[in-house]
Amino acid sequence: MFYRKNLPGWERAMRSVAGVGMIAYGLLGMPAGYLIAGAGVIAIATGFFGFCPMCAMVGRRLPSP
Repeated sequence: MFYRKNLPGWERAMRSVAGVGMIAYGLLGMPAGYLIAGAGVIAIATGFFGFCPMCAMVGRRLPSP
């Protein structure tokens, strides 16, 4: 199944960078560390695929080329 991308390129890059930071911060041994690291994995996945389900639920779309 193919989804139409709803994230611009700059936001995809920022989500990937932020996801790596969240994983690194989450694995420092905090009580909620695995939860933060899991959120980082989700951020990287949405950045990689260019599709955010929550953005799609509120109707966010990229302009057509």
